[in-house]
Amino acid sequence: MSEEEKFDAIIIGAGPAGIACAYLLAKAQKNVLVIERGVTAGSKNVTGGRLYTYALEMVEEGLTKAAEEALERKVVREQITMMDGDKAITIDYHDLGFKGDVPQSYTILRAVFDEWFAAQAEAEGAMIATGIRVDDVIEKDGRIIGVKAGEDEMYADVVIAADGVNSLIAQKAGLRGELPAHSVGVGVKEIIELPPKTIEERFNVGPDEGVAKLSLGCTEGIQGGGFLYTNKDSVSLGVVFSPEQAAKNGKKIHEIFQDYKMSPAIYPLIGDGTTTEYGAHLVPEEGLRGVPKKLFRDGLVLVGDAAGFGINMGYIIRGIDLALVSGAAAAKAIIAAEKVSDVGPAYMKELDNMRLIPNMKAVAGFPDILTLPRIFSTYPKMANDVFQYLFTVDGKVPTKMTKALMGIVKKHVTMGQLMGDAWRGLKSI
Repeated sequence: MSEEEKFDAIIIGAGPAGIACAYLLAKAQKNVLVIERGVTAGSKNVTGGRLYTYALEMVEEGLTKAAEEALERKVVREQITMMDGDKAITIDYHDLGFKGDVPQSYTILRAVFDEWFAAQAEAEGAMIATGIRVDDVIEKDGRIIGVKAGEDEMYADVVIAADGVNSLIAQKAGLRGELPAHSVGVGVKEIIELPPKTIEERFNVGPDEGVAKLSLGCTEGIQGGGFLYTNKDSVSLGVVFSPEQAAKNGKKIHEIFQDYKMSPAIYPLIGDGTTTEYGAHLVPEEGLRGVPKKLFRDGLVLVGDAAGFGINMGYIIRGIDLALVSGAAAAKAIIAAEKVSDVGPAYMKELDNMRLIPNMKAVAGFPDILTLPRIFSTYPKMANDVFQYLFTVDGKVPTKMTKALMGIVKKHVTMGQLMGDAWRGLKSI
């Protein structure tokens, strides 16, 4: 196509960020093209995870209700498990108030949700081209004016990079370089099919209810953790950890995942299930510090994982909601801008107005806590030793509690290490 036959917007990537942007632009009668490398929207994603519904409502009020067919279970149980071999402690928070008229969050399967969401954008008039890889951006007089896919060139007033954590478009546009290994985690994920009744019995939930479980002490001392989400008739299981540390420690990715899967705290929940999907991908791990210094240039904006939008607080992991909000913010900026040069600054204002950047600033220190090496091995072991002491009854005279607890602490850490970690944790939050 020629420069005169251009789109109002070309969006690279048909994930939640890209489709949220396309959906709103198409509703505003903009001429939108979404280019997706997979054969369908969501086809490159395994398992999925969790969607906080406030983000769907920020895209459009009532969208959660419309999306019910593409959502899995309403999360009513929040669990944190600290593991040490054949021992484990699970904190289980049960809140039926999370169901509400608009439930706080749902588990989702990305292949299902992304395909549904893409269909909504197409129904509004967006054009979605799949099975195409974008290789480069087209620049003219310092402005991005389009993209290249093989020998084809496509032009637009604005290009939106929604092509994931290792965004080629962001790199080609000079907004970020190669990702350093410490800034990302590798996620290994699997879908395990189970009958709905089995899921409800094992996790103690109702027919439309679900569980979100995060685990510590399951990555052999490497920075990271495990997760489990219940779907309608399957369980999403996986681990996310530092590939840099795994390489230094000589640990194989599939072995770490298999050990987690077969642990006594997990296997009884998934036993007799059938694995139907398996895969891995990178996730942003640095929070606000992983966001590029600049999220736009004339003719281009970054959204979702391409912009580094992710929050990992150890007990909550967020990414899909931030992707949706950033995609909506980009669309609103494009719709409101009088000229292309206004889009970038307007996008940054929308990210503030829609509370994405303030949310990330509020928890910007949490990555410091999650880099404490003792969190992923020493402290789960210590916590399990404490509970083992509390619940052991063998007819012997127990050691006085204060002496026993101090002994357990000293077995694992020095008082200096404990105080240092506590002080670093307090400073981080």
